[in-house]
Amino acid sequence: MTRSKATAMGFIAVLLWALLALLTVGSAPTPPLLLNALCFTIGGTLGVVWAAVTGEWRALSKVPFRVYLFGTIGLFGYHALYFSALRLAPAAEAGLIAYLWPLLIVLLSGLLPGEKLRAGHLLGALLGFVGAALIIGGGGIGFNPEHLPGYALALACAFTWSSYSVFSRRLGDVPTVSVVVFCLATAMLSAGLHILFEDTAWPDSSLGWSSVLALGLGPVGLAFYVWDIGVKRGDIQLLGTASYSAPILSTLALVGFGFAEPTLYLAVAALLVTGGAILAARASLKSN
Repeated sequence: MTRSKATAMGFIAVLLWALLALLTVGSAPTPPLLLNALCFTIGGTLGVVWAAVTGEWRALSKVPFRVYLFGTIGLFGYHALYFSALRLAPAAEAGLIAYLWPLLIVLLSGLLPGEKLRAGHLLGALLGFVGAALIIGGGGIGFNPEHLPGYALALACAFTWSSYSVFSRRLGDVPTVSVVVFCLATAMLSAGLHILFEDTAWPDSSLGWSSVLALGLGPVGLAFYVWDIGVKRGDIQLLGTASYSAPILSTLALVGFGFAEPTLYLAVAALLVTGGAILAARASLKSN
């Protein structure tokens, strides 16, 4: 697979993750750990079918245990934090804070062997950060101290996923089918912790169950497999900066379904994010 094709597959994950906040809101009142268990059971099952059809499952025995541990911690940690954040704070604000991970990916990727941060990457990341900060600081509901725990969890999400994505690059020889094990292990871990720490509350409507199914098939399913290919074989800096389109698309989805108010800040931020992605794309093209 070429570098450009792998990068394009990574973009599919970005589009799917744009629906993560909307579907998480739709899955209420399911608690975070139970939601984690349900979604990753669906996503893992999707991977099992794919592995069986392609015969990729044979490669699983060659994957070191430390890789399975790393992947499980990354997927479990990010989503447990994300689902909790959106239960404790407004979806649009918490989601945007969590989506600081693209900026962190671009910056952290400069630490990888063979990678180099150029002025275009830094300027593009800066524009994207300003766009996200503009929405968080001035749009919609605004900052509320009562939501601080949710915001803190969302920030932890950003650091968790950016670190997972960047260090995944160092596992480039690990087959993507290993994500199947990550998902199933995350589902089992989440189910066990749910029994210990949460009160069970199943989705109470067809919308809730549909949201859980859509989460498991898309943002918490297919997205991981294509993202794994993208960060290991594609342009990780371009993927990281272009991922700023996800928070804008996510916010638009929340606005469209009445979970956030449209503001002028959104339009200005969209221009900043788009400009940042273009600058980063040009920088990556010059480096290839």
